[in-house]
Formats: sequence, C-alpha cells, structure tokens
Amino acid sequence: MDFAYTAYTEDKKLVQGKVSAISEEAATELLGYGGYRVVTLKKVVPLFNKEKLLASFSRIKPQEVIMFSRQLALLLESGTDIVTSLDLLQDQITSQTLRKIVGGVASDIRGGSSLSMALDKHPQAFSTMYSQAIAAGEQGGNLEVVLRQMADYMERGAVTQKRIKGALTYPIIVVVVAIVVVLVLVTLVFPTFVSFYSQLGAEMPLPAKILMGLTNWLNHYGLYLLLVFLIAAAALYVYIRTPAGRYRWDKMMLGLPVVGRIVHLSELSRCCRTMSLLIRVGLPLPEVLAVTIRSITNKAINQGLIEVQQALIRGEGLSQPMAKNEFFLSLMTQMVRVGEETGNLENTLGTVAESFEAEADDKTNSAVGLIQPVITIILGLVVAFVVLAMFSALYSVYNQLNI
Repeated sequence: MDFAYTAYTEDKKLVQGKVSAISEEAATELLGYGGYRVVTLKKVVPLFNKEKLLASFSRIKPQEVIMFSRQLALLLESGTDIVTSLDLLQDQITSQTLRKIVGGVASDIRGGSSLSMALDKHPQAFSTMYSQAIAAGEQGGNLEVVLRQMADYMERGAVTQKRIKGALTYPIIVVVVAIVVVLVLVTLVFPTFVSFYSQLGAEMPLPAKILMGLTNWLNHYGLYLLLVFLIAAAALYVYIRTPAGRYRWDKMMLGLPVVGRIVHLSELSRCCRTMSLLIRVGLPLPEVLAVTIRSITNKAINQGLIEVQQALIRGEGLSQPMAKNEFFLSLMTQMVRVGEETGNLENTLGTVAESFEAEADDKTNSAVGLIQPVITIILGLVVAFVVLAMFSALYSVYNQLNI
C-alpha cells in the first residue's frame, strides 16, 4: 500500500512524497533508513481502484473461503510451511479472483509480512474479524485451530442465509407470477372486453365499472405513479445512507411486529457468536468488542455495543452496561453475567448464540408459513375480482341482447 508523507531531511529541509510499504510502521522505518524524520504519514486511498472494481464484479463466495481455510489448516498441521501451503492451494482454487488474492498473500509473506497483515489487504475476501482472528492464532501458535474455527463460523452463517433464501423463494415466485397474470388480465384482456361491450352499447355492471375506472386511471397516471415511487425510493435510499437515517431505519426494523424479532435475534446471535469465537482464539475483551462492532450491520445494536465498550474500558464489566441497554435481551445479559463470574464467557456466549439462532429459525419458518396462505388469499381475491368483473359484464351483455 502507498503512504503520503511529510518529513524533514538531515539538512532540515521539509519534503513531501509517497512511499510503498506493507504497513505504517514499515513505512516509517523505511523513511528512517533513508534519513528522513517523519512529520505526518497518511495512507493513500485512490479515487479509482481497478482491482477493487474488478473484484466487485467477481464476488468471492463464502464457501470458497471456507474451503480455503480448511485446506490451509490441514496443510499446516501436516508440517508444510505457510508459503508452500499457499502456493499449493493457489493451483487448486477455481475462482480467479481468490487465486490472485492468495498469490498476492504469498508474495507479501515472502516480503516479510505476517499472514494476518497480508489477509487484511483483501477485505473483499477476508473480513476484519477473519484477519484479527488469524493474528491471534499467529501469536498463540495455534493458527490451524483458528482457521478451522473461522471455517466453522463462516459455514454456520452461510447455512443460515441459504435456509432463509430457500424459505422465501416460493412466496416470491408466487407473488411475481400472480402480478404478471393480473397485469395481463387488466392491461390486455379486459380492455378488449370493454371495447367489445362499448360497441354493443351495453350497460356495464358495478364490478366492471370499478375495474374499468381503475384501468383508465393507471393508463393515464401510472407513469406518474411509478415516477413518484422511484423518487420516494431514491430519497429514502439517500436518507438511509446518512448516519442518522441508517440508525433510525435499523431501529425501526427492530421494532417491526414479526420481522423485527427475527432481525433482532439474528443480529444478537451473530454478535454472540463473533464474541465467543474471538475470545476463544485469545483476543482481549476490548479488542473483541472492537472487532464485533465492525462486524454488526445493524447501527442500533452497533451503537449499543460502542456504549458497552466504553463502559468496559471504564471498568464496569460487560454484563452491567449490557443490562442498561434495551437492545440486549435479558437472556444475553444474564448469561454474560454467569460467564463473567465463572470465567467461561466464550461458552456461555456460544450457548446464547445457539438459543437465539434456534428461535430465529422457528420464527422465520412460522412467518414464511404464514406469508404463503396470506399471499394466496390476497392474490386469489384480486384475480377473482377481475374474473368477476369480466364475466358479470359478459352476462350483462347476454341479458341485454336477449331483451
């Protein structure tokens, strides 16, 4: 990575420039060897990064990182050194993006970097939590154990996401198909019937008048309605991108009737699972909270963790500040208190995570099971009304022609 520096030379001249190094400390040492006394040193972040842009179009699947972690752990356990292990894995990786990343990691390690620092340069593949856990494994001498724990952690999260997507697939397909059918009936079939009835001079029954009026309104104002919807969606998106907007949106999500409880449990289970893993690999508690804060996407819970971290630094412990915050459920705070008292915090947090995951799964299945019949009933009523309008008009024409 590149660093922009301002420094004094040996003859007291102020100079500015850029230097490439694997870390800020390495850049300072490199400049010191050159006779520079560093005043300021900042990491250069380019406005356009070609590698990141290409990586965004070639997303790395979690399963690929999971397999990489398990294979690397196996090679290290067999006594193979880290660079040789990475070279062997690079030849076996099918993803071109991940293959290039692993090659870059191996090159950085040959240049004197540690594995964790090399992985930290590729956040599109390896999260901050992953790099921090690897750093703890390097310091503790149990790198292969940490790699397996990270693989288990990522695999559990991938299975949960896959289960939720699978449960929501059928309702989404039903909704899309039903909307397409209704649009075809209203925009193509029904106007043909209306034109036919108008030529016969028949009197339209009430359901047909309602549907005809709705169709005419959509034909005249549908584009404006779509434009208003898009503007409102864009304004909401921009607002959510602000810190205050994101906090209010995430807090609102936690308060929704059915979905809110599922989101709440899912976020807390991820929080507990992350903390349990990081404590188990040997990170100190303040650093565990710092990494966990960066891994939590819900800003309301994220802010709660920041407050807990500040209280922990003041010496108030973990369970006491959690109990004061409404976003941490009582089971979590009670189990954390037990873990602090018994010195077994990682296992109690793991137990809480399993409990929250099980409850979230049950509520997700119940919600999906409730969504399917509700969607079927609503769409059935809509289709029934459209069919009733068409056939009532047809019956009305038939009666008027027989008079």
